[in-house]
Amino acid sequence: MFDSFVRQVREIYQTDAFIPLHEPRFVGNEKQYLLNVIDSTFVSSVGPYVAEFENKIADYCGVKHAVATVNGTAALHIALLLAGVESGEEVITQAVTFVATCNAINYCGAEPVFVDIDADTLGLSASAVAEFLAHHCERFDDGVYNKISGKRIAACLPMHTFGHPCDMTGLLRVCEEYGIPIVEDAAEALGSWVSGVERKHCGSFGKLGVLSFNGNKIITTGGGGMILTNDDALAKQAKHLTTTAKLPHAWKFEHDQVGYNYRMPNLNAALGLAQLEQLPNFVERKRALAVRYLDWAHANGAQVVVEPSGTQANYWLNALLLDDLTQRDAFLEYSNAQGVMTRPLWELMPDLSMYRYCQTDGLSQSRRLAQRLVNVPSSVIL
Repeated sequence: MFDSFVRQVREIYQTDAFIPLHEPRFVGNEKQYLLNVIDSTFVSSVGPYVAEFENKIADYCGVKHAVATVNGTAALHIALLLAGVESGEEVITQAVTFVATCNAINYCGAEPVFVDIDADTLGLSASAVAEFLAHHCERFDDGVYNKISGKRIAACLPMHTFGHPCDMTGLLRVCEEYGIPIVEDAAEALGSWVSGVERKHCGSFGKLGVLSFNGNKIITTGGGGMILTNDDALAKQAKHLTTTAKLPHAWKFEHDQVGYNYRMPNLNAALGLAQLEQLPNFVERKRALAVRYLDWAHANGAQVVVEPSGTQANYWLNALLLDDLTQRDAFLEYSNAQGVMTRPLWELMPDLSMYRYCQTDGLSQSRRLAQRLVNVPSSVIL
């Protein structure tokens, strides 16, 4: 099976050279827009491309406001602050995620609490969150508190793993019952949708959502992020905080609170705008790639991760599910030795030294997944 997989990937990408896990594609107006910015001299955070990129991302995602940031982690940090997360509090999240999710919680002076995922979505489980809240928390007039730590549960932070939408309907129902705001980590999910009475984009369900435009995402600004919200006041405050909390004035430099220099430069926004023009095509081609992997899996008795029922995923990263840890490691060693880049799941967050002290619910699904999952090359097929 290992050799068959390598042959399949080389057939898909039509090369004998090294095949990376995910690389950007620049086949549109990127160079022209970047030259426009250079010619204008507005290469930093002031320039028309920033506002245009924000407006078009908001339109695409179906939200009222989008606020550009220097990266996705900065967007998460601000989104959590705006959701009301304060020092000494806790945020429910998943152990299956990139470290930025937990780092953003830590930047607020808060601590993550790790609750298990659903096997079909790879994202935070609504039933596991409900069970945790029912057994480990109690309600008071000023919020929900963890009976073990005594700390307030300030927010819930699900992540749409590899672009596969979480059970947002279930999470919203549980969190609304307990009065806990949701901040969505949709860093990997631009172009992913949830069907239903109303088709909604990932990142548009919670109080705030966050996107990432890192170099390995489905579209890139080189480095960048975006805060999504339908709340006018939160959007205004997000823009204020991410631009050093500077009060508007023609020449004075007055700041009314501690802000952050989290602005996206005009250069990056220009690149993102050109990439956004190609997003529908990128999603279509990535979904076609997922079908190629699924066909290979059926022919070889293998298993791949598929989009959850009722969703349309962008398939940012495709993934195989192998039998066990031994087979996973053998596959990783073989494929990488053959010049086809594959990688395991991130280390589970409570297995990292800085988050080892954090409370978990046991994470049985998460640990099983970590022993079996391998990400495979997922660049857009040209």
